[in-house]
Amino acid sequence: MSPLSLITSVPASCPAKNPSAKMIRGGLSEARPATAEIQEIADKVKPQLEEKTNETYEEFEAVKYKSQVVAGTNFYIKVHVGGNRYVHLKVFEGLSRENEDFKLSGYQTDKCKEDELTGL
Repeated sequence: MSPLSLITSVPASCPAKNPSAKMIRGGLSEARPATAEIQEIADKVKPQLEEKTNETYEEFEAVKYKSQVVAGTNFYIKVHVGGNRYVHLKVFEGLSRENEDFKLSGYQTDKCKEDELTGL
């Protein structure tokens, strides 16, 4: 299976779909500026993060992201939560178009703007 066919098999609603991108299955993409779709994903998992960290985030702005094609897609999202505070999220989206749930599968708190967005 070529890397291009991997990308075209991702649901059209996936913000990481980009036929010109060269992705290796399991490889992490380059960091890109967050899009409106990435912000929507971050907003959907915000309650999961708040429950796990026992914290309420007034500010929650996705600024960068990376993606990884697996049996679905992992999104690694850097979110600004106020001041010089950031969190890094790992969000999983399965392949099923019927299941549009996003699962917060990892996170790191106490990050700053300069911290590289890496796999969690």
